[in-house]
Amino acid sequence: MTNHEEPPNVRPLTLAWVSRHLEAGEHVIRTEALHGGITAEMRKLTIGTPGGDTRDLVLRTFVGVEQAQDWLEREAGALAVLPGTGVPAPALVAVDPTATHCEYPSLLMTHLPGRPVLDDEGLDRRLPLLARRLAAIHALRPAKRPRGYVALTTADTVVVPEGADAAAWAAAAEVIRKPPPPRPGRFLHRDFQPGNVLFDVSPSASAEVRITGVVDWAAASWGPADLDVAHCSVVLALLHGPAWGLRFPEAYEEAGGELAADADERLYWLVRDGLASSEEVEPVARAWRRAGRTDLTTRTVEERLDAYVTALMKASG
Repeated sequence: MTNHEEPPNVRPLTLAWVSRHLEAGEHVIRTEALHGGITAEMRKLTIGTPGGDTRDLVLRTFVGVEQAQDWLEREAGALAVLPGTGVPAPALVAVDPTATHCEYPSLLMTHLPGRPVLDDEGLDRRLPLLARRLAAIHALRPAKRPRGYVALTTADTVVVPEGADAAAWAAAAEVIRKPPPPRPGRFLHRDFQPGNVLFDVSPSASAEVRITGVVDWAAASWGPADLDVAHCSVVLALLHGPAWGLRFPEAYEEAGGELAADADERLYWLVRDGLASSEEVEPVARAWRRAGRTDLTTRTVEERLDAYVTALMKASG
């Protein structure tokens, strides 16, 4: 009888829980940390099958995160309705949102091919794909809607970067002091951005670029499409420069997505998510550096955020 040693970095109760959700004769033979996340531990688990083959699963674990139960229930709910929709997302294997069986709240899902691409090179080819995929997500009409979106940032909690355009930021804060404009609800990913989209990466520059998966559905919500577009826009601005963030709403509409017709309503959502990003600059920049974007110092990201918010306010007149 083969002795399968306990893989490192997977806690004993969690490993036992994972094992109970494998097929007969399967076992975990290897684990690998997945980098790029901010709030959760992510590990790829290589599963050995009775026939000698392997397959991969992904384990998400929240340690000391107050919202863990809500996030895992949202993600499990989203993964349960996505099969058959054409959206390439992981399949749910098991979830333990209250840590009844695991040391910490955890979710087990299938592993998708591809990887996030955070480099500037080739972004002009990837941007339309991001826009089309997001528009397709918003077109879904699940029988069971997820819970409503959460937007915690207020005009009084905005963190203004050092050296930022004070007048522009003050004006932006006044924009979100108003009540949210009424907009039709849509199925939202709520963290749709390059770090949560997997691409089939080919070494050939001429090869077709395609999206192989959309991951991290922990904030899946029901709300205005503008909010998802605004979030992707600000992340593009921070990763690649303000001009790319300003360009994304147009790409989304070109892909068939619908945004608010009123300019002030559009501005509200774009500004809301832009200002929300000011509270997370340091951890986001650190995660991107770990993922290989060593040029993105916290100061660089702060400067890009300031330039983006300032550009939004100048465009609004």
